[in-house]
Amino acid sequence: MLKIWIRCVAHKAIGIIGATGTLALGVACSNAPDSQPAGPSEASKQIVDLVFHNGHVLTIDVAFNVHEVLVVHDGKVITSGTRELLETYEGESIVDLAGNTLMPGFNDSHTHISGDAARYIDLNQVSSIAQIQSLVRAKAELLGPGEWITGYGWSEDELLEQRKPNRYDLDDAAPDNPVVLTRAGAHSAVASSLALSAADITANTSDPEGGVIERGTTGEPNGIIRERHSLILDLIPPATEGELAKSLAVNLNALLSMGITSITDAQKTPDEYRRWQRVYAERNLPLPRAKLQFQWWNPEAISLLRKEVGDGDDWLKIGPIKIFVDGGFTGPAAYTREPYRNQPNYRGYLNMPVTELTRQINEIHDAGLQMGIHAIGDAAIELVVDILVQTLERNPREDHRHYLNHFSMRPPQGTMDKMAKHGIHITQQPNFTYTLEGRYSDNLDGWRLAHNNPLRSPMDAGIKVALSSDILPVGPMVGLYASTTRKGMSGKVYGPDEAITLPEALRGYTLTSAFINFDEKIKGSLQPGKYADMIVLPGNILEIPLEEIMTVEVQQTYLQGELVYQRTAEGRYTSQKP
Repeated sequence: MLKIWIRCVAHKAIGIIGATGTLALGVACSNAPDSQPAGPSEASKQIVDLVFHNGHVLTIDVAFNVHEVLVVHDGKVITSGTRELLETYEGESIVDLAGNTLMPGFNDSHTHISGDAARYIDLNQVSSIAQIQSLVRAKAELLGPGEWITGYGWSEDELLEQRKPNRYDLDDAAPDNPVVLTRAGAHSAVASSLALSAADITANTSDPEGGVIERGTTGEPNGIIRERHSLILDLIPPATEGELAKSLAVNLNALLSMGITSITDAQKTPDEYRRWQRVYAERNLPLPRAKLQFQWWNPEAISLLRKEVGDGDDWLKIGPIKIFVDGGFTGPAAYTREPYRNQPNYRGYLNMPVTELTRQINEIHDAGLQMGIHAIGDAAIELVVDILVQTLERNPREDHRHYLNHFSMRPPQGTMDKMAKHGIHITQQPNFTYTLEGRYSDNLDGWRLAHNNPLRSPMDAGIKVALSSDILPVGPMVGLYASTTRKGMSGKVYGPDEAITLPEALRGYTLTSAFINFDEKIKGSLQPGKYADMIVLPGNILEIPLEEIMTVEVQQTYLQGELVYQRTAEGRYTSQKP
């Protein structure tokens, strides 16, 4: 039973939150003497906003100290330590953790959050093509004929039919609507016949550069387009600003229920940053801290925005510049050193010529900006690191903190040694080992399959490795599970020598993620002077069997010491404005 004592002048208000999260607030304030009289030293205590005690306080500092008490005032951590702190500090609110875990909120350093149009369908939880068809059919009835229908989140690995949906599945559900549904991971999509026709994609259409139009036995497109599905997505009428802003706030707020208190969104534009500005200025709902990455498409617009807002503030900031080097394995189009399994002439693609990649890396570095570079295949990783090393040796810059997004395939040891020597970091998605198991098994084999999404080897090489989700799925528990067990969805273990410990994984999802974004002085650990962005997990997270990590549910989330999320006994949650 987790209890909160709320102090009032000469009175006491008592709130009790059960172990399952039920909040019952009973106020017991009166002019009568307190039922628990103050001791002789009470008057000498320092009054602070919040005192948490009787739990496992994971500070995630360098030594990974675990304390019993945490003190918070004015939205920041004052100190942490043993029960002796209760003799020094008196909290306006006193929270009895009842043996539960208090730790920094998760910092997802590579994710994608956006607002959704009315035409959008969330497919993250679908389990069959029939279910996809049902959702598409319902949306078609709602919008009427001729209206575009979009969606995101399906994965053939999680569908009952164990195959990709095709154009004919969508035609059956919505014969009078153009439909395009993006696969989880956003490296491919399935389009209906009307959508293909709108893009002039026929049996005679050649594969676009850097992409693949999948075809049936007759040569007709089957509806799946890999990597270049923007050919269809670009035709969709834009949503209204009101639609996007309202749903963006809702989608950001939903992250708090997963314990995510900070994010780096990995692909936005300066115009989209202004939308986020408006959402954060209105703050109709509690929102996590955010940084937005821009691609180097419009350097002039990025420069103008920086002149206007600087780096932003501690709630919303401009983050690193993103470069998109190769594809992924959901396409598949990751650029690999050796051919794909059962495809002796296929090694994926680079998204740009090497000369253009070199120019962009040098231009961005010389401008004094940080880079987060998308590199998935081992050949892409090796290439990027070699170019970065040449750039850094030509124009040394102290503490640049350039990093690679994904680092899905393990490159040669020499490449990792270069990264460590030149301070090139990683933000990786260990959850891919779990959710993309089928994609890896189809395209990789042997040693390189076992060592997909390596963690132990780059860390042992001296590289800082942050953990993140890339929304596959968003929730951190899958990443914690996969990074410590190295298990796929089937239960098979891949490269157990790449597993890391749970404390290492927790640090990767908090302090290291803050570090690669230059934010380690304000968040990522519960150390004095940092924001009290925190979560409560049931029991002692360090003693929970690794096999049970995915069942762990966040009980509470705090932003600057304010309770903004509370799980209830019914499994629902409340979210409060800070």
